[in-house]
Order: sequence, then structure tokens, then C-alpha cells
Amino acid sequence: MTPRVILLVKLFAASFAMVFASAFSGMLPGRLAPLVLLGSAGAGYMLPDLLLERAARRRHRRMVTALPDVLDLLAVSVQTGRGLAGCLRELSGSGRGPLVDELARAGEDMAWGSGQEVALEGLRQRVGGKEITSFVMTLERSRKLGSPLADQLRRQSASLRQDQRRAIEEEAARAAPKIQLVIALILVPSVLLLIVAALAANADSLINMTY
Repeated sequence: MTPRVILLVKLFAASFAMVFASAFSGMLPGRLAPLVLLGSAGAGYMLPDLLLERAARRRHRRMVTALPDVLDLLAVSVQTGRGLAGCLRELSGSGRGPLVDELARAGEDMAWGSGQEVALEGLRQRVGGKEITSFVMTLERSRKLGSPLADQLRRQSASLRQDQRRAIEEEAARAAPKIQLVIALILVPSVLLLIVAALAANADSLINMTY
């Protein structure tokens, strides 16, 4: 999406929100109606930005999750002796997803003469995040020092998987108190209400038994 398209969408959303709010502005006091219209227009104007930001975060999470598998594929491809540009372009035939598309784009940039450093810097700026930055640094270090790239990619892949496993365990540990809170606030009162309802329904028989 180009900036021009995004701006048009924002203007359309602001206009639609203002028209929608104007249908209910007649029920509001005279001084409050203009504020509601302006607030609705502002909310409509900002809504596309929020949706784009949410989509960008979801896309970045998908790329970080897929990075270990892609690194393993790239390590196997590098071991065949092909150049990095060809290996990156070849990923598009063995996988799908935003990360594969971005790496294939970087490979295309290298193939068309941009240079590895420029292409990788473009990849880092487009994707962002410490994981991609570390990946780019690994490729650059291998190029400058001549160290084996496949082994470094496998080590980075193993480290990323360990970090992801640790993050899942921490998230599960944080979820346990939330589950206990739900049980305490919802399930326990529900059971108590059932008990109270049963006692109320049989109150006459219980009273007769006591006498």
C-alpha cells in the first residue's frame, strides 16, 4: 500500500465516521454534538493507522517464528557451494511466508548488482527486530572474515529455538495465575449460586426436617 492509498483510506474512514455520528448527533445537546462529530472524525482518521500497526506486528511475529526453519534451509543451501544471492532466491521455491519473500527480495537485489551489504541493510530496515539484525550481522561477518556460514546459521537457529521455547514457558507460567483468577471469580461463585439455589428450592423440606 502506497502512502497515497493509505491517506485516501484515512480520509474515507474519517468521513464515514463523521456521517455515521451525525445520524445520532440530533439526540445530543447542542454544544456536545460538534465535539462528538470531531471526535468521531479523528477516531476514523486514526483507525487505519492502528490496523496497519497491528498487521505489522502480526507479520513480524510470523517472520520471527519462521526464522529458525528458514535458517536451517539456508544452511543446507549454502553447503552446496552456491552464492548467497542464489541461496536466498532459492528459498522462494522451498517455503512460503513474509520472511521467505523478504529474503528472496534481498537475493534479487544482490543478483541485480546492489551488493550484499546494501541488500542486507535494506532487509534489516524493512523487517527490523533484533533477530533479523543478528542474522544480517552473521552474514556480514561470514563475508568479511571468511568463516563457515552454514555452521553459524545452524547455531543461530538453535539459539532462536531455545529463546522461543523459553518464551513459551514463561507465557505459560504467567497464564497459570490468570486461570486461577478466572476460577476464583467465575467458577467458584457459580458453584456457590447453584448451592444457594438448591437450598432455597428445598427450604421448606429442610425446615420441616429440623422440626
